[in-house]
Amino acid sequence: MSVSIKSAREIELMRAAGKILAKVHENLGKELREGMSTLDIDHLGDDIIRSYGCIPSFKNYNGYPASVCVSVNNEVVHGIPTKKRHIREGDIVSLDIGVIYKGYHSDAARTHGIGEISEEAALLIERTRQSFFEGIKYAKEGHRLHEISNAISAYAESFGYGVVRDLVGHGVGTHLHEDPQIPNFAQKSRGVRLRAGMTLAIEPMINAGRFDVEWQDDNWTVVTQDGSLSAHYENTVLITSGEPEILSLTETESSLVKASE
Repeated sequence: MSVSIKSAREIELMRAAGKILAKVHENLGKELREGMSTLDIDHLGDDIIRSYGCIPSFKNYNGYPASVCVSVNNEVVHGIPTKKRHIREGDIVSLDIGVIYKGYHSDAARTHGIGEISEEAALLIERTRQSFFEGIKYAKEGHRLHEISNAISAYAESFGYGVVRDLVGHGVGTHLHEDPQIPNFAQKSRGVRLRAGMTLAIEPMINAGRFDVEWQDDNWTVVTQDGSLSAHYENTVLITSGEPEILSLTETESSLVKASE
């Protein structure tokens, strides 16, 4: 395994990509409305990405047909947008988006509630997000990669949730998927030692029920096997000599994180 260490120039480009992606998520999240088709969401997301002079990372990636992965309720990831699927009051909708800025990728995901959602759904979204922040307490130079995995898993499983095992986070940079793979579930091995300059896409995928998933006939959409809700939270993270730098947060999100520390 060869984990790339980014140069100062590369880090600046990835910071720029992350800031743009944060704005894309912020702008698209505000536009979600009951009755929109998932294809409407994709088209709007594509327009926003390109308005910042970026290319969608996912469009035609290994044949994926859209710019935004739109996954609803029991869909874990990689939902393919369609004009036939409309989002409804009470749905939870995960948006996984990547952008390419001057050759560098940033990758992030958010799960949104549409209108009034159940308490179960709201807690799942919030706890999935928090599992990410539990994990990145260990995203520091000198720590081992799987300390992140174990912390995510311990937090999510403390609520009885299923932590998806068939899909993992990953390194990110000039390629959307780089080494290392980053599981969200507990590992027996310690994993690679983290070094400043690594850029990682850390992305808990947490189910309200069991961790088991299956692929639908389109060979992309991953759903929970038991039909339970699933939430997804992801950011592109820079390992530094001190605290990790989350590249894909808006200024508002960053200030909320700092206030909670």
